[in-house]
Amino acid sequence: MDKAQIFEFIAEQKTAFIASVNEQGYPVIRAMLAPRKIENDEIYFSTNTSSNKVKQYTANQKACVYFYKRGRFKYQGVAITGEMEVCTDQKTKDEIWRIGDKLFYKQGVTDPDYCVLKFKCKAAEYYCDFKVETIDL
Repeated sequence: MDKAQIFEFIAEQKTAFIASVNEQGYPVIRAMLAPRKIENDEIYFSTNTSSNKVKQYTANQKACVYFYKRGRFKYQGVAITGEMEVCTDQKTKDEIWRIGDKLFYKQGVTDPDYCVLKFKCKAAEYYCDFKVETIDL
């Protein structure tokens, strides 16, 4: 699988799992809705500024994002390592805002509890049919 195929695969998935490192140095994994935007080697998610993951990424940007597709006879997964940046600037927030987001962020796109996680991909490990491929991104 090449870089283009990796990004095509992740664009089709409805759920992502993101990992951060907590204050004690342990990994913490959370399920997230599908990325809002995938551009070049960056994947964008929306989240609450007040969340623990934002505090963890502010302290340590190392991250992993995992996507999978489970078929009846075939399982595919890709773990992507990189760095997560917390974006609170209005331009980035405007770019990925969706009308339905007002349900979660009552003050709208300018809500201080709304921010963007921008994941900068470095490398991917793709698994399918008992084989693992490593791809530099």
